[in-house]
Amino acid sequence: MRAQNPFFWPFEQIFSNFSTVGSQDATDYWPQSALTTRPAVISKISLADFPVVLLDGLSDFGANRADGILLCLILPVIGLVGALAAGGRGYFDLIFPLFSGFVLVSPIAAFAFFEMSRRRGLDQRAGWRDALGLFASPAIGSVIVLSLILVSLFILWVSIAHFLYLDLMAPHLPKSLDALVIRTFTTAPGWHLLIIGYAVGLIFAIAVLALTVVAFPVVLDRPIGLLAAISLSFRAFAMNFFPLMVWGLIVSLLLAIGTGLFLLGLVVVLPVLGHATWHLYRRLIHF
Repeated sequence: MRAQNPFFWPFEQIFSNFSTVGSQDATDYWPQSALTTRPAVISKISLADFPVVLLDGLSDFGANRADGILLCLILPVIGLVGALAAGGRGYFDLIFPLFSGFVLVSPIAAFAFFEMSRRRGLDQRAGWRDALGLFASPAIGSVIVLSLILVSLFILWVSIAHFLYLDLMAPHLPKSLDALVIRTFTTAPGWHLLIIGYAVGLIFAIAVLALTVVAFPVVLDRPIGLLAAISLSFRAFAMNFFPLMVWGLIVSLLLAIGTGLFLLGLVVVLPVLGHATWHLYRRLIHF
């Protein structure tokens, strides 16, 4: 048996599944009950649902925690390398947008956790190797498109943040990270950058929440079209605006805590939130 490098193992597991992309038949992937065409019913939820879904998410994580830890490091490592590269090249202003923008792309990492929770709910094997079988799923096309949408939003957010920095801090841009921090918190342009930046970031975060809270899990749960999934997600968000805004705040705070621990806290936060979001979806949508 060949000894595997613990850093490259997650990437090997993912790339090894590329040859099977979309090869699984719908009748093999979804149970017969999911293939029956029925209209989706959107339910009203309350704040009391959140402790329950978080505990359900913790339970799912506990059942497969050893399988997921290495793969959970992929996005944190990418984010940390990106931030270090930006700082090393003098783009100090991009460090915060890159870290805060992690909220925008974190649902991509949740896909595998959705799949694990889906399989566990069907009493199927739900380890990480089983979860990576979603590459062969007939839903993989929707998964890829939704992921590309999030990546595009992330790039747009970082670009806008950089434009605001250049516009508000010009013509004398800070030459170091320390100088940037001092100028941001001690000058009027710096406070304008903070206020406008946070406002724009909030708009992006709300848009991602409305898009992903249902669309991401439902394409794995049912053979539903991508546009129908996105529409269902926005309608569910509009019907449950206040509780889902609170949920978004909970998610952001937990991700911020995980990110603040040099991104290593995300090893636990990401899977628990991913599993919990699946259970929240099951409370929101009924077929």
